[in-house]
Amino acid sequence: MVGTVPPVTTVPFPRRPLESSDQVRRWYENELGWPTVPGTPESPLRLSVGPRFDVLDVPIEAGRAGLRHLAPGSPVAVQGDRMRLLLAAGSADEVPGVLDWLEWGGLPLDLAAIGEGGVMDAPPPPGPGAPAEVVRLLPGQGSPDVARRPLAPGRGAARCLPEPGPTGPRPLPAGPSGALQGAAVWLRPPVPGCEAETSLPTLSALGGGGGAPDLVRLLATVATCCHRLRLRACAQPPARS
Repeated sequence: MVGTVPPVTTVPFPRRPLESSDQVRRWYENELGWPTVPGTPESPLRLSVGPRFDVLDVPIEAGRAGLRHLAPGSPVAVQGDRMRLLLAAGSADEVPGVLDWLEWGGLPLDLAAIGEGGVMDAPPPPGPGAPAEVVRLLPGQGSPDVARRPLAPGRGAARCLPEPGPTGPRPLPAGPSGALQGAAVWLRPPVPGCEAETSLPTLSALGGGGGAPDLVRLLATVATCCHRLRLRACAQPPARS
């Protein structure tokens, strides 16, 4: 009696584990639906600005002053001594006009509005051991490496943290991998499935009954703080050689 030949079972080769950058890219693209710009060995993965959100890039102290105008779900990122406040898509084009209307247009302000075609470094997705929400950065952080789109000359260069407690602001703790030394990190990360874009500041919220924060109030506060920072820097005596 001739036996039957058992079917051949093909064992697949072990899959190569995903690179860290691939995991980050998949988190942004699959969980949030945010387009990314592939990085290189010399540069990190970046987020494409414009399709889902715009960015207001400000000094850390100015960003902290404007946090009270943001919704609890508004993502906020930080890199070096700069804070990135995410705005509703298309808001970057409104920033120059709003600053003019607020009578800040003729003064140099340390603001940068990043809109369609811009990028920002992609902070690592939140996970165990991620830094808690804080008020300010430790001193000595370097400037960020980000493609900014300054506003036109003469118009000012152009999601939430708690206010400081009675004992003063809390310093930003170092991340598990020391990522805060120049790398972008989320202070309040976007939450997948919660449509973070609906909580972003927008000009259309002015006088409306929606839940989005008002871009005008945010810019008024941030511009005022930027001007104070500039006056403070001008008042400091020059360093002796």
